[in-house]
Amino acid sequence: MTSAPRTTGDLPGAPADRTLPQLLTRNAREYSQLPALSWQSADSDGNWTTLGWGEIDEHTRGLAAGYRALGVGRGDHVLLMMANRSEHWLSDLALVRLGAVPVSVYGTAAPEQITHIARNCRARLAVVEGAAQVALWEPLLTDADTPLERLVVADAGAEKDHFPYAALLREPLPEQFAEELDAARPEDPLTVVYTSGTTGEPKGVVLTHRQVMSNALALDAVVELPPHVEHICYLPFAHIAERMLGIYLPCHRASHVHLCADPTRVGEVVRKVRPAQFFGVPRIWEKLSAAVRAVLSLMPPEQREAIDQAFETGREHVGYRERGETPPAELEERYDRARKDVLLPLLAAGGLDRVTWSASASAPMPIDVVRFWAGFGIVIMDAWGLTETTGVATSNSPKTGFRLGSVGRPVDSVEIRVAEDGEILVRGSSVFSGYLQADGSVRSALDADGWLATGDIGRIDEDGYLWLTDRKKEMIITSTGKNVSPALVENALKEHPLIGQALVHGDNRSYLVALLVLDAEAAPAWAAAHGVETEGGLTGLLEHPAVRAEVDRAVAAANTRLNRTEQVKRYELLAEEWGPATGELTPSLKMRRRVIRDKYAGELSGLYRD
Repeated sequence: MTSAPRTTGDLPGAPADRTLPQLLTRNAREYSQLPALSWQSADSDGNWTTLGWGEIDEHTRGLAAGYRALGVGRGDHVLLMMANRSEHWLSDLALVRLGAVPVSVYGTAAPEQITHIARNCRARLAVVEGAAQVALWEPLLTDADTPLERLVVADAGAEKDHFPYAALLREPLPEQFAEELDAARPEDPLTVVYTSGTTGEPKGVVLTHRQVMSNALALDAVVELPPHVEHICYLPFAHIAERMLGIYLPCHRASHVHLCADPTRVGEVVRKVRPAQFFGVPRIWEKLSAAVRAVLSLMPPEQREAIDQAFETGREHVGYRERGETPPAELEERYDRARKDVLLPLLAAGGLDRVTWSASASAPMPIDVVRFWAGFGIVIMDAWGLTETTGVATSNSPKTGFRLGSVGRPVDSVEIRVAEDGEILVRGSSVFSGYLQADGSVRSALDADGWLATGDIGRIDEDGYLWLTDRKKEMIITSTGKNVSPALVENALKEHPLIGQALVHGDNRSYLVALLVLDAEAAPAWAAAHGVETEGGLTGLLEHPAVRAEVDRAVAAANTRLNRTEQVKRYELLAEEWGPATGELTPSLKMRRRVIRDKYAGELSGLYRD
């Protein structure tokens, strides 16, 4: 097996001072034949195309020449709105080689958000996917307040009067171009990542090559992965997690990226690739666990009993690992047998049988979901960070230790502390430069000592593990002055398989109420297992007395685990799942609480009518 790329000694200078073009050059030289990028064609055949690292070097050089011919130069911002397709990934690297700054925009961004981003970063060029995106961006070409001058369109036939992406590839320009290429410095901006806008307008987070490399090195110190590991890239590139996992870390590790342009088909890609690593935000893991539970609930009792016993063995084994203890020989033997006979065949059906590192971040992970996957022997290494910390700031680790329910300990590139009011503060080499201003300047958000106030509330235990409570701005303060973490209550409610999503409400009120959404996968399976027959899909289940009674029991059970202030007195049950397309979730699947509260203002008010 080819050895993994070293993080020291293979390039001149300090490891954190490497630039992305230097990594690309190294990969082309030392790992030319290794696969770098694979993607599936959009036609009915669905064939896969793969480029090696040597081909990536050649392809991005040609693309860089094409962008340079369009007038893109050092320091220019270029906007990208495409799915996770080769044109997006390759353009990102080509622009970096020019010294330009790629800026990915969420495909679900509203027109006013697109306008704000285009004006804020002063980009003159945008690269978009097809006709739908052209329609969104065209008005900005004639907007006097927006500098945008030109669109490049990826889909053949959708370009109309705009520049076709296929015409970008060309032979490199003369010597002047060779001098311009790959001249990035560690302190140069590598990208601007706009926050997803749970509240207010998106803010442009400026990240440098050095900050990204500092984070990459810190992440390498806490994970255990095979050389040149494969990564399934399905989260938006506008999200810092996928920029790190899907672009920057693969360049750092010379690993293999499999693009998944349609996130709803990630399960198919997982089954094909059988990856050694898999990352998902909490909502992804929740949906996966709901789907597995739905299948398990329909199995015969004797088969389910054997699976439940295997799960108990898996959780027992994980418990020893969590405590840093060696499992007894008897347990090790029992776990090996359960894994071989029961757990691996179940995981293989979903393509997860080779996973050695699984992780989550972005929001507090429901502990019941973590413990469900622990039954399979899969420990979801929950992490925490912000766009402003270049992604991960703390992480659980199979190498340095983990605590289920926590978000781990600080990675090497940062230090953290908790302020008197519980807010988490962070500083270090991977903390961002500042927010991009419309005049091109960068405004720092750090205090005089370099600390960033994150807006998250948490605590650090005696072993140095960080435990999240909630977002500072999202804490509920009741009319009696009590502070309540909505995420804590919502996760307790979602422990029942019928409840897929939950929002708790009660600011300035004497008690809490909740909006609950039936789980689209688990609810029909629960109904089938309990002999509940109804017409009308989820809406029919919503109105069925047996379902209502079970949800009542689920809320009552959650309340027994909560203190009096945190308990939910009334709720409204909904059948329509919240998502990015309908505006209730951000593209990174975080709740937009204000949007949900506004949309269901009548229902929430009704829950307080006596």
